[in-house]
Amino acid sequence: MDKEKKVQTIFNTISDDYDRMNNIISLNQHSVWRKRTMKELFVKKGHQVLDVCCGTGDWSIQLAEKAPGAQVTGLDFSENMLEIAKDKTKHHKNIELLQGNAMDMPFEDGLFDFVTIGFGLRNLPGYKSAIDEFYRVLKPGGVLVILETSNPENKLVSSAFNFYFGSIMPKLGGFVAGSTKEYEWLFESTSGFLSKSELKDLVKSTGFTNTKMISHTMGTAATHIAYKPLGQVGSK
Repeated sequence: MDKEKKVQTIFNTISDDYDRMNNIISLNQHSVWRKRTMKELFVKKGHQVLDVCCGTGDWSIQLAEKAPGAQVTGLDFSENMLEIAKDKTKHHKNIELLQGNAMDMPFEDGLFDFVTIGFGLRNLPGYKSAIDEFYRVLKPGGVLVILETSNPENKLVSSAFNFYFGSIMPKLGGFVAGSTKEYEWLFESTSGFLSKSELKDLVKSTGFTNTKMISHTMGTAATHIAYKPLGQVGSK
């Protein structure tokens, strides 16, 4: 099974327990990381915001509530995750949810002021191709925001991180949600992902400028913020 189909199957399987397990596994740190990231985002009335790999809609909701006059589009290819998101966002009139592929998005060039992706990039089959696609749909001067888990640079923290994600997390997934194999994938995707510095370099190589990196919780996650240069329309 290719990565794209595998990931879609995994998230369709764990959708009902995803929010609860996310809180348990991260000790609710994912909410802390998003709140810290939101302090850096100046979303305003009239802005068009795209939340890629929106999952069950948590970040889409935060973006919509920060600027009720902005339009937030949540995109995900897991229909089951989107069903959860639809229920959670039903009272938010400025959120639209679409099923689609992050590698080939159904949007015209230069449409969005912000593109966000939280804990989704590592699940995509090509990191650079995905970032190229984010670049394409951003307006000149638009902002890319990536929040993702990261392998800590401190060896002691890294060992504890890998033990927790590799041994404890799948057992929790099996005990709480009956999904041991699916949560083994989450460790596999995390451990095989880019380092913070590698991701920063990749974002810069794609054409983004003014990149900023914010490390979270001893390096177990990081936010990358970057800007599409003015005058650049569509792809490079």
